[in-house]
Amino acid sequence: MQVVRRTLFDGELLQAVHARARPSLQRQGDIDRQSVNVLVLPLAGVFAMHDGPRTHAIATPNHAVIVAANRPYRMTLPTETGDECLTLRFCASALARLVPEAMCGDGFDLCTFESCAPLTPGILLARSLLWRRLAGGEWDPLEVEEAGVGLLVGALYAAHKDGRAWNRTTRRERSARRLRQVGRAMEQVLAHPDRKWTLDALATLACLSPWHFARVFREEAGVSVYRYVLRTRLAKALDAVLDTDSDLSTIAHETGFASHSHFTSRFRAQFGMTPVELRRKASRRAAAEVRKIVTARASAAA
Repeated sequence: MQVVRRTLFDGELLQAVHARARPSLQRQGDIDRQSVNVLVLPLAGVFAMHDGPRTHAIATPNHAVIVAANRPYRMTLPTETGDECLTLRFCASALARLVPEAMCGDGFDLCTFESCAPLTPGILLARSLLWRRLAGGEWDPLEVEEAGVGLLVGALYAAHKDGRAWNRTTRRERSARRLRQVGRAMEQVLAHPDRKWTLDALATLACLSPWHFARVFREEAGVSVYRYVLRTRLAKALDAVLDTDSDLSTIAHETGFASHSHFTSRFRAQFGMTPVELRRKASRRAAAEVRKIVTARASAAA
C-alpha cells in the first residue's frame, strides 16, 4: 500500500493533512499507530479500519473515522481505486482544551465513541466546504480552526455509542457574564482587525475553551467567529478604499488579509464589486453615496 500525505494547514489547535492511499502488491497495510489523535474524513474511495481483534469498520465519504493516539490499527483497501481523505490531527493538549469530556488519558475515549460513524448531511457539507477552501489555498487560519473544531464535535456527536448527546447543555443561558465574555473578544477584534487571530487566542480572551467560545459567540453575536472577524476587516477596508489613496496591497495587509487576491475575492463577495471597481465608481459619484449603496448590498447579502 502506498500512502502520500500533504500538509495543508498547521495551527495551534489542529493540523489538516490530505492523504491519498493506493494499493500496491499488498492491499493491507502494516500495523500502525498515530502519535496524535486523528479525525479521518474520507473524500473518495473506500477503506477498512481494523482497530481490534476481529473488529473492523468500512469507511466511505459518508463516514468519519476516529483514531486515538498510540492505539494500534491496520488499514485495508478493498478496491483497486484506493481512497482519499482529509485528516484533522489533534495533539493531546489541544484535545484537552477542545473536548476534555471525549478523552481517556491522552486520546479519544473509544469506550464511549465508535471508531467509525456515518455523518449527518450538515457535517458532510461542512467537510466538503473546508476541503474546497484548503485545496484552493484561499483560507484564513481562524476559518480553518473554527470549521475543524466544528467537524470534530459533529463527528463525536455522531459517534457516541449509546446515541445520547454529550457535552451539550440542557438549556440556553443568556447571562451578563456571557455577553461580557463575547464582548471582550469583539472589542479586541475591532481594535486590531489586522492581527492574525486564532480561535484559541480569542477563546483565551473570553476565558472559555475554544469550542465553547465558538458556540457561545455564535449564539450571542448571531454569526460565526470567522464571519465576524471577516466583516470587521472588510468594514475597515471599505473605509480605506473610499477615504484614502493607499495602495490596495497595503490596505489588504493593514486589514489582516493574507494577500491582495484574497482581499479582492472577499471584498467582491461582500460588496458586489472589487476594490478597483468601487474606486472607479467613487471617482464619478460622491463617496458617501457609494458607501450607502455598497453597504446596503452587503446587508441584503448577509
